[in-house]
Amino acid sequence: MRGTLECWDGRRIALPDMTGWKMEYACGVPCDSFFLTCLWKPEEAGILAEAVRFTADENGERVFTGVVDEIECGWDGGGGRLSVSGRGMAALLLDNEALGCDYQIASFADILRDHVAPYGIETAELAELPSVPGFSVATGSSEWQVLYEFCRYYGGVTPRFDRMGRLTAAPWKEGERIRLDGSTAVTAFTLRERRYGVLSEILVRERSSGKVQKVRNEPFAGRGGRCRRVLTMPGRSSYQAMRYSGEYQLRRSAEELRRLEVTLPGAFRAWPGDMVELALKQNVCGGIWQVVESASGLDSRGTYTVLTLGERGTLP
Repeated sequence: MRGTLECWDGRRIALPDMTGWKMEYACGVPCDSFFLTCLWKPEEAGILAEAVRFTADENGERVFTGVVDEIECGWDGGGGRLSVSGRGMAALLLDNEALGCDYQIASFADILRDHVAPYGIETAELAELPSVPGFSVATGSSEWQVLYEFCRYYGGVTPRFDRMGRLTAAPWKEGERIRLDGSTAVTAFTLRERRYGVLSEILVRERSSGKVQKVRNEPFAGRGGRCRRVLTMPGRSSYQAMRYSGEYQLRRSAEELRRLEVTLPGAFRAWPGDMVELALKQNVCGGIWQVVESASGLDSRGTYTVLTLGERGTLP
């Protein structure tokens, strides 16, 4: 693993070999994150305060690009040490508040121009999203909330950042497929079934007209689920936005109903969006699952990967 810090003025600092690290990847929410420790010479601490970006490469492949949040350096009986932590590039949008405004008609290009480009964020694959009449940016919203609402509520796609730090806003494609069977070294396996927080019904109410639409999670309700929420939309919300928000909230709550967590030796065994075929000798939860979160790291036991799996089709 090769880590590099980049300073605000373009200077680059190559980090020495890491003694420990962890990198976590999600599907747009929450933000990706990293933490690392390495040996360091105390007299070289001054330049660290200038670092604003972090990149990591493994075997010539970029595995993380992000924002430096915190640097800690010092020494003890074991010598000098350095710890660096931060988040993915989505942090730039999460940390900045948007200026409240109303668009007569908002295109995706308008959203990128006003709420993404000012932060120097590059883009990768972008879908052609429809323009939205009467789109409003609420005062107090983060730039990420503006982007997420436009893409997710109206365009049906989840914005996210790739490992190069570029914004992607396109439907998920099934990634690489790996097979875990009786010959695979699985060091830990957990199946979680959680009914708490899963919604059976949402009433979507438009503030100005009082119109109410009911959206139900029929499979969950049919299995005895009883958990209703009332979602009040702004007065100018379109019917499409009302319905999609209700369906979206139901889908998000149901995502946590069933999750698998699998720990494997070795780092970067799979990424969010990849498909995992389970055929373990324990004969449990067989079939095709999709990676929704991935964490890789190095500790006293060596390198490892923890995959959080959801049912196929979980990612939009």
